[in-house]
Amino acid sequence: MIDTVLLVRESNGQPIRVGMVGAGAEGRAIALQLGSPVPGIRLVGIANRTLEHGEKAFSQAGIAGWHRSSSPREAAKAIAAGNPVLTDDPSVLTDCDAVDVIVEVTGTTDVAAETCLAAFKHGKHMVLVNAELDSLLGPILKAKADRAGVVLTHTDGDEPGVAMTLLRYLRSGGLRPVAAGNLKGMVDHYRTPETQQAFAEKYGLNPKKTSSFADATKLSMEATVLANATGFQVGRRGMYGPACKNVQEMAQLLPADQMLTTGLVDYALGAAPYTGAFVIVYEDSALKQTQLAYYKLGDGPFYVFYTPYHLPHVQIASTIGRAFLNRDATIAPMAGPVCEVITVAKRNLKAGESLDGVGGFCVYGLIENTAAAREMAALPIGLSEGSVLTRDIGKDQVISFSDVSLPPDRISDKLWSEQTAKWPHSLPTSPVPITR
Repeated sequence: MIDTVLLVRESNGQPIRVGMVGAGAEGRAIALQLGSPVPGIRLVGIANRTLEHGEKAFSQAGIAGWHRSSSPREAAKAIAAGNPVLTDDPSVLTDCDAVDVIVEVTGTTDVAAETCLAAFKHGKHMVLVNAELDSLLGPILKAKADRAGVVLTHTDGDEPGVAMTLLRYLRSGGLRPVAAGNLKGMVDHYRTPETQQAFAEKYGLNPKKTSSFADATKLSMEATVLANATGFQVGRRGMYGPACKNVQEMAQLLPADQMLTTGLVDYALGAAPYTGAFVIVYEDSALKQTQLAYYKLGDGPFYVFYTPYHLPHVQIASTIGRAFLNRDATIAPMAGPVCEVITVAKRNLKAGESLDGVGGFCVYGLIENTAAAREMAALPIGLSEGSVLTRDIGKDQVISFSDVSLPPDRISDKLWSEQTAKWPHSLPTSPVPITR
């Protein structure tokens, strides 16, 4: 087990050395937890463009004696001496021989993609706490990680990782998962940084990031990460998201034919236990149904299992350990994209307006099956920021590539083109079957 191996590494003085890129609210929470310290894991470096935020992360985590480093060699020397490093340049960590695993927590696309490519080049495993990047470019980055012989994984603790960890556990017992997803308290496509300002201030969050949580963009990104890892599709644009009192009701609220034909990613709205992730399995054996009824799981043939929490800053330790020790990704794309997050207007938009991207005032993101998204030439929301409209767009209208002028020289656009060329209309027709 990972915990046992990590304890051995701790006792032998050989912890997994982690470099973290990004020191926002989530990054600081991760630093705080890893600074406990976690047995067998050490946070040995932080890269953040604003050094003060990195200093704050170390300080809150109780990590003292850190050094500012401007080169990989300088960083390696400091780490070897037992001193963590702080830098404003991610390459200091990705290129450093004294770092084993990179954790990416910036929420960016271009910067994060560059970090991934650099990490792969230098043989580093990559843990993403970045649904923005994973939902946009996860498949092509996974292919590049495979070629480099390293692991690319999203983290346990984020809802897709929680759902996938549960799904893999159930699948290992011979059960057939047919749906999976999040528990969500509310969805309002028209929330903005202004409407979320007070909430963001209360919890020390970025208002724009908080807006993406409320307007369904982050939800759609997380569902896309899960879809690409399972092969499950979306039943309709934006998912069904049925309201219910308890997540166990989801067994009767999602379309049975779609669950059995393609598998579904979706979410429960307002359902107890109000946080975490769920997986629905299908069992058609009468004898097995009797056994599951005896253990209080209902009459079937669909049964709901759930994890009533998601704690990225805590559960990430398991992902780090699995990636480094077992070369096992907690959750990663199976192959090409199954779903994408398309860009939709939050309000009436005028030609010449520059889109402000994820969580902004202009657009929100909705999950869509890849085939449908490609047929519309829909603009992924991960590429929307800085794009300039070439025509007027009505509220709730999907924005396509033909509607915008893209910013120049972005690595994310180049990787997107490479991904679409490799998988022009990638869409598995069914989830991974269970042999009976």
